[in-house]
Amino acid sequence: MPEKKIVLYMHAGSGNHGCEAIVNSLCHMLREKPFLITNSEREDKRYSLAPAGGTALCDLAQERHFSQHKAAHVMYYGWRRLTGDAESFLRYRYRAVFDKPFCRRDGGRTAGKYPLAVSIGGDNYCYDMMVKDLMLANRAFHDRGVKTVLLGCSIEPELLLGKAGAAAQETDAAQETARRKMAEDMNLYNLIIARESITYDALKKVVPEEKLRLVPDPAFTLGTKELPLPEGFAAGNTVGMNVSPMIRDNETKAGITMAGYRALVEHIIRTTDMQIALIPHVVWDRNDDRKPLKELYDEFRTSKRVVLVGDASCEELKGYIARCRMFIGARTHATIAAYSSLVPTLVVGYSVKAKGIARDLFGNYENYVLPVQQLREKEDLIGAFEWLRDYEGEIRRDLQRVMPGYKERALQAGKEVERLWEG
Repeated sequence: MPEKKIVLYMHAGSGNHGCEAIVNSLCHMLREKPFLITNSEREDKRYSLAPAGGTALCDLAQERHFSQHKAAHVMYYGWRRLTGDAESFLRYRYRAVFDKPFCRRDGGRTAGKYPLAVSIGGDNYCYDMMVKDLMLANRAFHDRGVKTVLLGCSIEPELLLGKAGAAAQETDAAQETARRKMAEDMNLYNLIIARESITYDALKKVVPEEKLRLVPDPAFTLGTKELPLPEGFAAGNTVGMNVSPMIRDNETKAGITMAGYRALVEHIIRTTDMQIALIPHVVWDRNDDRKPLKELYDEFRTSKRVVLVGDASCEELKGYIARCRMFIGARTHATIAAYSSLVPTLVVGYSVKAKGIARDLFGNYENYVLPVQQLREKEDLIGAFEWLRDYEGEIRRDLQRVMPGYKERALQAGKEVERLWEG
């Protein structure tokens, strides 16, 4: 029998440093090096997962993309039309593990190289364009006799339970079918590890509790690497800021997010002696934090109070964030880096993950999370920052009190994965 490997899949690439942080942290929890199917091997080799000249945390396999193999796309499309075999697309994409020797069946029992596959996409189920592939992958692995885990997930309760109250009466058949398929897919996983309690409470209503665990995001245990600070970054007296292009898509008032950030930068410069560090956390061409951050930097660069931090690995970015006095962030894993470094943090969020994590840390998410959908005036962000500033010491003491136990619980993710792998 070949050496057994844990497969990690649904990894979008380390250009999203939140994705990198999840894999990096989980790899440090596991005793054996896992096998990572990645959307971008090039990105993973550039940063911390398999650095050139360094030690790889995992074995990498590049996903295959139909966009790069048009003849294969035509062939597989024809095959699916003829047979209805929708999973064939996923088997092509993940050929590195679905190809021989993937696993053998002997009397219905799997005796293969990859007995466990872990979906590590965090909030992937919140994005409509990803749900179909997530379901197909879950089914494809099970059809090969492989156990599956959904790790560190956040899922909007409406996707699992439908709309409540009067809105439920307006739910059409298509939405109800989608909800039912989602519940069926969740029940197909052998184990689901929710990273915050709002998702966990919703999952309990559709999945047996013995299949569920509530465990903090693995990235709370991420290591920190401190690079030299750029000129103008005052350790302990700098407000870190992160902006995501995605929050613009969730605005109810066009342009209000960037208007709020501009007003906040101006307010900090005018009313405090603190510096401002603009810190990216996703650097994909299609979704690049550096673009809105560069807009802010160009507008205020002559003040000498604003620093634009360059791209770096997740551990190095955490090193910058850890030396901030406070942090205002849109990217979940940028804020996780701040929380876990005991930095008082305001999340400019748009989904369940921000609210759930803040509620689990502080008992509620009011004031700790400013939903972008609620932004109406550019001064709203200033008001939220001033609340953070007023309670800065108390928040830091709360984080000092809760974080050791929270990080210890986060390590349970690795133990749960290994338990199922060995079982």
